Amino acid sequence: MNIDFEKTQGLVPVIIQDVQTLEVLMLGYMNQEAWDKTLAEGKVTFFSRSKNRLWTKGEESGNFLFVKETHIDCDNDTILIKATPVGPTCHTGSRSCFKTDFNQNFIFELEQIIADRYENPSEESYVNKLRSKGLNKIAQKVGEEGVETVIAALAETDVDFVNESSDLIFHLLVLLREKGKTLEDIGLNLKRQAQ
Repeated sequence: MNIDFEKTQGLVPVIIQDVQTLEVLMLGYMNQEAWDKTLAEGKVTFFSRSKNRLWTKGEESGNFLFVKETHIDCDNDTILIKATPVGPTCHTGSRSCFKTDFNQNFIFELEQIIADRYENPSEESYVNKLRSKGLNKIAQKVGEEGVETVIAALAETDVDFVNESSDLIFHLLVLLREKGKTLEDIGLNLKRQAQ
């Protein structure tokens, strides 16, 4: 990838996007040295215009941005980095510097929360209590929630329908995790079917 740092007097804008939710998290700037360090270390490093030095996001807070994908625009003067954020991205404590109201892709975050419960079991966690009962019980819960969703759709309020649909999706995510599958697997399969 040949980035044209000269066109923009040595600094190019860098858009940081959450690799899972696709939410835009922040905008920063890189020079050649920051770009090289980002690629070498796998953590986003900017050139701070206010500090006049390289600055690795999270170097003080621990809220790093781990690089998953990099893309250069058609003019070779803007970088898009898809990253996995650790903690909030904004110095204010917000997930995004743009203070977006609602993360429409929260379901991907929920998938990660469930994965974390698997990797870091806690007796207080509902996910771990369900997991301890085994695959059959998890699959049974998906079936129960599916029936309850149908009943709510046909005979109950919209609030009940949304609640039961939420329970169904949650339990399906647990079942996917139990089977070692992800929303990405489902998305790719749906994409193939739609073609």
